[in-house]
Amino acid sequence: MKSKKVTKKKNTKPASQTHLPIAEIRDGVVILKDGTLRSVFLVSSINFALKSDDEQTALVGNYVGFLNSLDFTIQIVVQSRRLQIQPYLDELAKMERQQTNELMRVQMADYRAFVQELVEIGQIMTKRFYVVVPYNPLSNKKKSFWSRLGEVVKPAVSVRLKEERFRERKADLDIRVRHVSGGLEGMGLSVAPLDTQALIELYYSAYNPDAAFAETLGEVRQLQVE
Repeated sequence: MKSKKVTKKKNTKPASQTHLPIAEIRDGVVILKDGTLRSVFLVSSINFALKSDDEQTALVGNYVGFLNSLDFTIQIVVQSRRLQIQPYLDELAKMERQQTNELMRVQMADYRAFVQELVEIGQIMTKRFYVVVPYNPLSNKKKSFWSRLGEVVKPAVSVRLKEERFRERKADLDIRVRHVSGGLEGMGLSVAPLDTQALIELYYSAYNPDAAFAETLGEVRQLQVE
C-alpha cells in the first residue's frame, strides 16, 4: 500500500508589514525602508481665540519666524480619536471596592455609571497634535553627492542601518530636533519627544484604530514579532 504524502500549500500572501514604509523603530527614531529617519513630537495646543489682539499678533509673528527659520520640511499631524475612558472606569471600580463607607460606595458607583453613559452617548473625542521632523541623507550638504546617494540606494541599508551609520544620521537628526523644539517652545508650546514605546503605540493606533481602542498595546519588551 502506497502512502500518500500530504504537502501543505504555502501561504504566499505577503505579510501586512511589507506594505508599511517603516523598517524599524529604535532609540526614539522611526527608520523608513528608504533609509530616511523621522523624529516625532507631541505638542500642546493654544486657544488662539481667547488671546488678546496683541497676543494673537505676537503668536502669528513668532510662528512665521519659526517657519522661515527652517531649511527643511516638517509635518504637522492632528489626530482625533474616540476617548478611551475604560482605564479611568477601572480605577474608579477599584476605588469603589476599597471604599468602607457604604454611602460613598454608592455615590462612586453612580458617578462611574454617569461617566460611562456620558462618554457612550456623547462620543467624546480627544485631539492630539504631532510634529514630524525628517532627515534624509541626501539633504546633508557636508557630504558629496555620490556619497549621499550611495547611502540611500544600497540595499544593505534599505531595511536595517548599521549602528555606526545610524548614530551618524541620528546626530544630524538631533540638530533639527533641537531647532524645531526650540522654535515651538518659543511660542509657549510644550514639546515632548516620543520614545520607542510611544512611537509604536502611535503607529499601531494609526493603522489599527479599532483594535487600538478595544485593547491597548503592551510593553515593547513583552511583544513578540514574527
